[in-house]
Amino acid sequence: MELLIILLIPLVAAVLSLIHTKKGKFAAAMTIIAAFSVFILSLHIAIYPHSGMAQNTPGIKGWLSCNPLSALILLLISFVGLTASIFSFGYIGDAAKKVGSGGVRRYYARYNLFLLSMLAVPMLSQLAMVWIAVELTTLFSVFLVSFEETAESLEAAWKYVILTCMGAAFALIGILILYRGLTIAGGSAFTWSELIAVSPNIPPLFLAVAFLFILIGFGTKAGLVPLHTWLPDAHSQAPSPVCALLSGVETTTALYVIIRLLPVIKVIPNDYASMWLMIFGLVSVGTAAFLLLQVTDYKRLFAFSTIEHMGIILVAAGLGGQAAHLGVVYQIMAHAFTKSFCFFAAGAVLLLSGTRDISSVKGMIRTSPLAGVCLLIGGLAIAGAPPFAVFLSEFSIISAGLAGGHYLVIALLALFIVIAFCGIMYRVNKMVFGRPSGCCPQGLSLPFTCRLTLLLAIVPVILFGLYIPGHLHNLLRLAALSLGR
Repeated sequence: MELLIILLIPLVAAVLSLIHTKKGKFAAAMTIIAAFSVFILSLHIAIYPHSGMAQNTPGIKGWLSCNPLSALILLLISFVGLTASIFSFGYIGDAAKKVGSGGVRRYYARYNLFLLSMLAVPMLSQLAMVWIAVELTTLFSVFLVSFEETAESLEAAWKYVILTCMGAAFALIGILILYRGLTIAGGSAFTWSELIAVSPNIPPLFLAVAFLFILIGFGTKAGLVPLHTWLPDAHSQAPSPVCALLSGVETTTALYVIIRLLPVIKVIPNDYASMWLMIFGLVSVGTAAFLLLQVTDYKRLFAFSTIEHMGIILVAAGLGGQAAHLGVVYQIMAHAFTKSFCFFAAGAVLLLSGTRDISSVKGMIRTSPLAGVCLLIGGLAIAGAPPFAVFLSEFSIISAGLAGGHYLVIALLALFIVIAFCGIMYRVNKMVFGRPSGCCPQGLSLPFTCRLTLLLAIVPVILFGLYIPGHLHNLLRLAALSLGR
């Protein structure tokens, strides 16, 4: 029942957000209340005594269920959804003069529907419904990307729709092939649990072809190279709280579908799946690393970093083994918390400076100590500096790869990570330190909810690099086990 309630809450909030009120503050308040409720329920599921067992958290049989990996993704979506809703209160309130109260109400209605579609992905049992939910994330978020209605944002929204819909077609072909393989194997319901149960009887050719189509299709949604070009455009033009959702968790929901297939495709001979995962992963990490060296927009900087991290997760999934799988889920968690925080910091800088150009922003540590410190910590954390969580997850992945004898793969991965680190920190250093550029007017301060969000979002970024609570560690361990051995 909890799973159904989680889906109903943002749906009700989306309807209530359309109620006409002055300046749209009622819609903002309803969204925050709904997001907080979803987070509390998701947290309960994640630490619920039976949610981490071998099977699923009770839901609606055949339709809704939640295994440990799903519970982790659900928790990440709900946390980022909550912090982004709080950040939106001040950030979008600042834009109310341009779009009016009607525009603000539409923003929050679409925000809640976007959150609903992402929450549905890890909870749905039927693969066909999962595909629909992933595509609904595009439908509901595209209007958020184009919220400011500038020529650049509209172009980014169109590119987002066209490329991800092309990927959706590939993914659908893979889903249909997988369903045909299920029927040949004598399976009944097209669910995750049924697929795993009958996978040894599915012809390997069906599994191999289906997996490649799904990898390309949902990989487009996750921003994997070469169909990644929509991601930096969309993430640079969308409002910063929306960017936190897009980069922090929407890309992860698409990647979730791919890695959820690992127990199904393990019967394919000759490490077929591992090869493709590592190829797409390394190409994505390498491309993003070199693009980070030449980027001039700090929101695009963090967008290219997302491509890098999606590639790292795929490489880790391709390495196989429990150590690498633990690195996968740890990296997913670390990236979600850290990348959303980075976009909140970027949004704070944008509110103060009014520009996304890196060369125009200098001395933020003096102009706004809070924004400057958060930008510096966010840059260090997402680049993989110790003692932050991303460093620990990347270190565990590299260690697992070396232990497994994947020396060439790990050498390339480590090289690309170092290049990306240099690219990120070179740009962030120029923005944080030095003589203030004068782009931030004197006396301008961040809205209270934006400052509150930065303080809330920074907690897991710092904490989980130093200490992981027992319940969360158990969830990560069980999520890794659900990916297979």
